[in-house]
Amino acid sequence: MTDKRPLTYADAGVDIAAGNALVKAIAPLARATARPGADAELGGFGGFFDPKAAGYKDPLLVAANDGVGTKLKLAIDTGRHDTVGIDLVAMCVNDLIVQGAEPLFFLDYFATGKLENGVAARVVAGIAQGCKQAGCALIGGETAEMPGMYAAGDYDLAGFAVGAVERGEQLTGDGVVPGQLLVGIASSGAHSNGYSLIRRILERSGADLAAPAPFDASRSLAEALLEPTRIYVKPLLPLIRAGRIKALAHITGGGFLENIPRVLPTGSRALVAAPTLPPLFDWLRAEGGVAAAEMARTFNCGTGMVLVVDRSDADAVIAALVAAGEQASVIGEIIAGQKGCEVHGAPGQWGETAAWTASHDA
Repeated sequence: MTDKRPLTYADAGVDIAAGNALVKAIAPLARATARPGADAELGGFGGFFDPKAAGYKDPLLVAANDGVGTKLKLAIDTGRHDTVGIDLVAMCVNDLIVQGAEPLFFLDYFATGKLENGVAARVVAGIAQGCKQAGCALIGGETAEMPGMYAAGDYDLAGFAVGAVERGEQLTGDGVVPGQLLVGIASSGAHSNGYSLIRRILERSGADLAAPAPFDASRSLAEALLEPTRIYVKPLLPLIRAGRIKALAHITGGGFLENIPRVLPTGSRALVAAPTLPPLFDWLRAEGGVAAAEMARTFNCGTGMVLVVDRSDADAVIAALVAAGEQASVIGEIIAGQKGCEVHGAPGQWGETAAWTASHDA
C-alpha cells in the first residue's frame, strides 16, 4: 500500500527549528563583529553597510570569494571545527588587501546534509573570530541543510567579502619598477592550499594525526596542519595608506611562480631567493618525495604574502611589520625582463643537490 500520510519538511530531513536555533546561537557572535558602517545584526533578508559611516568619501568597492578546500576533511575527520572559519575569512580578506582595499563586511555559506548545531556554531565562531582579526563585520550568511547531497558529518564552506578603497588609491602594480625589493611575510603554515596533496602524503606515511607532529613535538600533527591561515589586513593597511607598498601578492595555490606575476606590469620580472623551508614543509617534501618545483607550485612554502617596496623603504616597512607581530625579510627584487617570476633555491634547502631555478612567464 502507498503511504498517504501528510509529509513535512522534517520527514525530508530538513529541520527548520534547528536552523532557527542556530541563528539565535550565532547572533551574539555576529554582533561582536560590529564596526562603523554595520551593526552586524542577523535575521533580515540582506545586510546593510554604510560606506559613509565607515569614513569613505569616494570609494571603489572590491569583492572576493573563496572556500577552505579539502582542509575541511581534516577538520571533519579530527572533530576540530574551531579554526576553519578563520581560514574562510582569511582567504577572502587577504585577496582584498592586496588590492589596497579595507575589508568592510563578510557573508558565509554553510552547507551540510544534516545540521548539527554544535558543529555549525563552532565553525561560525571561527568565522566571527576571523572577521575580528580582519576588522570587518559579519553581516549575514546562509545555512543550507541538504539531505542526500553530503555524507553524514560532512559540510562545505564558502565566504564572500567586500572591501573599499578610495578612488585612485588602489594597488594595481603600476608603481612597480626594476630595482624595487620583494619583502616576504611568514605564513602560519600551509594556510588553505595544497591539502589534497597533504592528505595523500598522510595516507602514504601512515602518520597519526593525534600523535605529536614529527617536526614539532609541542603539538599534535592535526593541530599543526589545521593551524589557521594568517590574516594580514591590520599590519598591512597602515603601510598601504602611507604609500609605502607598491604591490602585494597573496601567496596561495601556485606559490611564488603563479601569484607574484599577477601584480607585475609588463617589463618587470620577480627574482626570488626562496627562504629555507620551515619544518612543516620540509617534512611534507621528504615524506611525499615532492620535487622542489612541485613544492613551489603547490604550497606557500613559508611565505604567505609578498610586498613590492622601494629599496629606500624596505627597512622601515620590515620594522613596522615586526612591530605588528609579523616575521618579515627581503626575499628578492624586481628586475627588468619579460613579465614573470624566477625562484632560486639554495643547495640542500629544497632537497636538491644544487641550486635550482623555476620560471613562470605571465
